Amino acid sequence: MSGTGAIAAVLAGGAGTRLGGSKPTVPLAGSPLIGYPLRAARAANLDAVVVAKPGTRLPALSEPVVREPPAPVHPACGALAALRYAQAQAHVGAVVLMACDMPFLTPQLLAWLAGLEGAVIVREGERLQPLLGRYPVDRAVAVAHTLAEGGSLVSALTAGVTRVVEEAELRSFGDPRRLLFNVNERADLELAARMLEHPAEGGSPRQPGVASSAPAAEP
Repeated sequence: MSGTGAIAAVLAGGAGTRLGGSKPTVPLAGSPLIGYPLRAARAANLDAVVVAKPGTRLPALSEPVVREPPAPVHPACGALAALRYAQAQAHVGAVVLMACDMPFLTPQLLAWLAGLEGAVIVREGERLQPLLGRYPVDRAVAVAHTLAEGGSLVSALTAGVTRVVEEAELRSFGDPRRLLFNVNERADLELAARMLEHPAEGGSPRQPGVASSAPAAEP
């Protein structure tokens, strides 16, 4: 481990087929989708990196871009690239991972996660959310093993977790359903636009009959 500080890594390697491709560039309220978590990371005073496949189109960015291998198409591939990038940086001991399609993350939440100790993962209800967590750079070994064995990102990142952040803690930073909302389909994109336009009405995105956003398999 190189150090104790944390950087932010926004994973953008998924194909985004349900949104028509190139998820990072999909416009939401006039801004590329990836711009929202990046702005939150900047406001949290976190250095950030974007991780994407070689063929992934990205908007103009001020952050460095790490190109993960073209195959496999697996969120663990981006997580591994982020961890290895962080390992090579001086004074960086952990990565705050997030997906590019999470427009409602707040700087306060990201700064708080970055300041915790050890491996931290967020849980919404009964479901762990591996694409929002703080992971020491030495998790790279477990993630590489998971990729080789064809396992899940959850199994790679939860081994050795020292803290699970529950919804009760998340409520200090806002509605957990809003904070963890991610955009996988057009219906999610339309809902996110309404939530941005009417924030007072958009705190509970997962209502019956509305497309719910599962953990992002395609960041």
